Amino acid sequence: MKRLARFLKKYRFQVIAGPVFKLIEAIFELIVPLVMADMIDVGVAQGDIGYIWQRGGVLLLLGVVGLASSLTCQTLASRASQGVGTDLRRELFHHINTLSYRELDHFGTPSLITRMTGDINQMQTAVAMLIRLVVRAPFLVIGAVVMAMRIDLQLSLVFLAIVPLLSLALYVVMSRSVPFYKLIQRKLDRVSLITRENLSGARVVRAFRKQEEEERRFEGACVDLAENAIHIGKLSAVLSPFSFVIMNIGMIAILWFGGIRVNVGSLTQGEVVAFINYMTQILIALVVVANLVVIFTKAAASAARINEVFDTKPSIVEQTQVPVTPVAGAAKVSFCNVNFRYYQGAALALKDVNMDVPAGSLIGVIGGTGSGKSTLVSMIPRLYDVSDGQVMLDGVDVRNYPLSQLHDKVGMVPQGNLLFSGTIRENLRWRKPNATDEELWAALKDAQAESFVTALPDRLDSRVEQGGKNFSGGQKQRLTIARALVGEPGILILDDCSSALDYATDAALRKSLRRRAEHATVFMVSQRVSTVRGCDRILVMEDGEIVGSGTHAQLLESCPTYQEICMSQMNAEEAGA
Repeated sequence: MKRLARFLKKYRFQVIAGPVFKLIEAIFELIVPLVMADMIDVGVAQGDIGYIWQRGGVLLLLGVVGLASSLTCQTLASRASQGVGTDLRRELFHHINTLSYRELDHFGTPSLITRMTGDINQMQTAVAMLIRLVVRAPFLVIGAVVMAMRIDLQLSLVFLAIVPLLSLALYVVMSRSVPFYKLIQRKLDRVSLITRENLSGARVVRAFRKQEEEERRFEGACVDLAENAIHIGKLSAVLSPFSFVIMNIGMIAILWFGGIRVNVGSLTQGEVVAFINYMTQILIALVVVANLVVIFTKAAASAARINEVFDTKPSIVEQTQVPVTPVAGAAKVSFCNVNFRYYQGAALALKDVNMDVPAGSLIGVIGGTGSGKSTLVSMIPRLYDVSDGQVMLDGVDVRNYPLSQLHDKVGMVPQGNLLFSGTIRENLRWRKPNATDEELWAALKDAQAESFVTALPDRLDSRVEQGGKNFSGGQKQRLTIARALVGEPGILILDDCSSALDYATDAALRKSLRRRAEHATVFMVSQRVSTVRGCDRILVMEDGEIVGSGTHAQLLESCPTYQEICMSQMNAEEAGA
């Protein structure tokens, strides 16, 4: 947690002033039993109504000033905690956006969402409690003991016996429950994962009628979380009975020995009442301390999870911000002895890949599921870095490009067809924020999306719901293709982005991309032979290797893997046509 204390620097005033106001409230709270004792011993004992009213006024004044101090502290604590939470969430979100695919794959989306929400909320609570109670609770315990000693030193020995007993009870209970709070955070990740899978995959769940099975899986995760929470609850539930038993023993001792001292004239009745009030204050303060231990334990676990993200450095590091000059006459894209594995010790996802792609080529990439097609094209915009070898763009290693220049050169449509909430215009301008409407319509025309966008009432200003759920799969694919076309990138990568298109639309799209290929190099990743058969060159992938390279006709004669793919999708007559 110390490492996250830097976020408190902006809120020094609140962190200092808040406890001061809370300290004022605690001082007045310690004075109240003395005023009550005075009211009983003088006003009640002598029947002086005026004195009782006077002391009552003092109590009211103490309450009003204490309330004002408490509200001021609450306000300062709220501003500081919410401010720290906002700043922490903003910086964490920024850091997550610097991470590469490799690190995002490591953490997983549900875990990052939990850290961005639940863990940071826990830190906000810790900051608020730090300002409001960390000073007040110990001060009340120590202050109550001191005030009791000031009234009667001998009777205050009861306090010196009770406080260690209460502290021991707190320690025993908390030492056994604290480890479970760290475990609960991991259980929450599991619940978040299952929830996200079922909400995003609701159609798949219903299509396979897996509602009951998924409900059982969700229930299992919730029961696992609940069992841990119940175990902590049982341990914590023991605390209150123990605390009240010890406190009641203390009160009995105070009444017993206090009564004896009242009889001999060493103590007044009001002072005995003050002792009882101080005993109550000590109990309440110690219970608050116990709650603080729980809160800060949870916060420490959350801080560790947040720091784990901050400590993770992106594997994709920008070497320079100086624009790179392309090498004249070099191939547009070159792979030189490229090997790649997703993490240390994993099997190679790409093995000894070598190829040169001239500018203006239309390249098809085909292969079975898991053959390495998407991994191959992900190397070009440097979504992953190679484990060995080089990926060259215009004769320059992609690692030597400033990321902004590299991404300006490459337009990519990844798998998933994700659109963001907003308007069609806002989604299309992701690559080029100042693109004109003419450029947007040209991209929509080439992506075969012009017809259905024109039919929408608001056209380019039509709303896009979260994830583009108000469009069909084919419409989303065409919009994501149009988004990549805006700005006319030198390299266009289409990763299986026409799977939801009908054959007529797919053919029209390939025709428009053929025109684009005169000015740009296009990579079309697909499992459809019909999508890639017209390409200038087709790369056939199998187990991370390029096992075939050539035109459709050449591969039909020389590549068994390509022949097998063709025969699985069309008859011999269609394949040779």
